Amino acid sequence: MATVKKRKWTTGKGEQREAWVFAWTDAQGKRHKEQFPLKRDAEARRTEISHKVSTGTFRAEAATKTVKDAIDEYIKHLEARHSKGESVTTMYLRNTSAQLRTHVQPELGSVKLSQLTARSVNELGSSLRAADVGLITVRRTIGSLSRALAHAIAKDWVATNAAVGVRIIGKRGEGSEKVVPPTKAALTALLAAADDDMKRRIQFAAATGLRASEQWALRWRHLDLTGRKLTVETRVDAFGEFDTTKSDSGKRTVPLGKTTAADLAKWRKESKFKGEEDFVFPDSAGGFTRHTNFLRRKLSPLLEAAAEKEKSEGRKFNPVGWHALRHFAVSKWIEAGLQPKAIQTLAGHATYAITMDRYGHMFPSDDHANAMDAISETLFADGA
Repeated sequence: MATVKKRKWTTGKGEQREAWVFAWTDAQGKRHKEQFPLKRDAEARRTEISHKVSTGTFRAEAATKTVKDAIDEYIKHLEARHSKGESVTTMYLRNTSAQLRTHVQPELGSVKLSQLTARSVNELGSSLRAADVGLITVRRTIGSLSRALAHAIAKDWVATNAAVGVRIIGKRGEGSEKVVPPTKAALTALLAAADDDMKRRIQFAAATGLRASEQWALRWRHLDLTGRKLTVETRVDAFGEFDTTKSDSGKRTVPLGKTTAADLAKWRKESKFKGEEDFVFPDSAGGFTRHTNFLRRKLSPLLEAAAEKEKSEGRKFNPVGWHALRHFAVSKWIEAGLQPKAIQTLAGHATYAITMDRYGHMFPSDDHANAMDAISETLFADGA
């Protein structure tokens, strides 16, 4: 039952006061009261609550819990899963916490969950874009907020997720995932300046297309050098935490070329760390390669050396980022005639759409042109 009644009282100073009290009982039988200075405000609130109660979307907590409360509870939940060794890495925990604390909380932290709307979330996105926050970061932030609200729904704090369906639109071409692989000339220059260890690492990455986190987690037991293939099933992050691949599709078998397999077989014989559980590309002590250290201590000096060498010989050098070696591998697979679905499998992409969004522009279009020619000839044959 929901009622709106006028309440009058006298203050300690003898002043007469009045207000309109809206009282109702929720689905769990709990009584609630709210006070308004005007009757129309109380009636509007009664209409709103009555609709929520009748449709089952009313949550008492939503009127008291804020977006900050939802963020706090979600991060606490992630920390608990992380401490138990569940599928929440340190990297994911830090990134998610930073997105919610830095971008969401200052704008929406004080907003009650009952008052949070899709418009509020859209305005957050617009505000972040106006502050020159990158499109991808904004989209990821909204995604993190959506997951925090989903957790609040699971706790019965709120009935709907205001962030679901919110789209952050960028300018034409902005945020495009299409990639441009390094040129053969740039890769050749990089290899020419590299020592044997770096050559081996670079050539492997450029041939297999493994992500850095997958390459540094690779152990000898993952390689079948006789059958010339490797199995990708683990990754290691910057904090030294080992986990399964990014998605189920990340678990895959990648063929090895003869040259690559022969080089790895030679390397295993020479390496001090050749046991089944040893890393294929270890650090100097036999541990896994920490990617941040590797970039700073190995790749950056190599890029500088390559640039100086090319400059001395009158050539321009375009720096090659480590992840670009993965793009180079995919571009070579496309040149070799592999079909998009095969590319998706070898690259370990979660969906076919990801493959085409990033590499679709690299596939040759001659077949399309020939197909259109054939259709045209059929349609207009014999002067039709």
